[in-house]
Amino acid sequence: MSQWRRARPELAIGAVLVVVAALGGLALAGWPGLAVVATVTAVLTLLEVRGLAPRPAAAATRKARESDTPAVRSVTGYSQRRFLVASGISSKTFYESDLRPALEHLLAARLSERRGINLYTEPEAARRAFIRTHADEPLWRWVDPAAASAEQAPSGGGIPRRTLARLIDRLEQL
Repeated sequence: MSQWRRARPELAIGAVLVVVAALGGLALAGWPGLAVVATVTAVLTLLEVRGLAPRPAAAATRKARESDTPAVRSVTGYSQRRFLVASGISSKTFYESDLRPALEHLLAARLSERRGINLYTEPEAARRAFIRTHADEPLWRWVDPAAASAEQAPSGGGIPRRTLARLIDRLEQL
């Protein structure tokens, strides 16, 4: 059954109301009254039809993407991580409060999954597992949980980019 067939009663009632309003306008104000009723009816009809018409495909697609929470979450998660890294590079305070805990958590997870070592209860075993070569020793202080609690007032710049890149590489190698 067509949508228009189902709407016949409502359309008939609307047409009767328009005719009654037009006759009322004609009786009260003559031809100008009829013109006002016709204009108002045309405007209301166009607004109603516009509201009933389907949206363009691009708008419907854009709306569907906005409501897709996993995709939105991945984009916002990426931008938050990017901000976290940029802030950790520029400020020691941001590194200590935001980036260090994220890297420390990553180190703890890697050590636990791959080596069966708990970073917090076995710090010396974790240090030995992390420091593979002499070049890895300076990296340890950036993720050492004991070093984080020992520092009272961090100041200056954050972690250098090259150091962060080497630290991430080392975490991937674990």
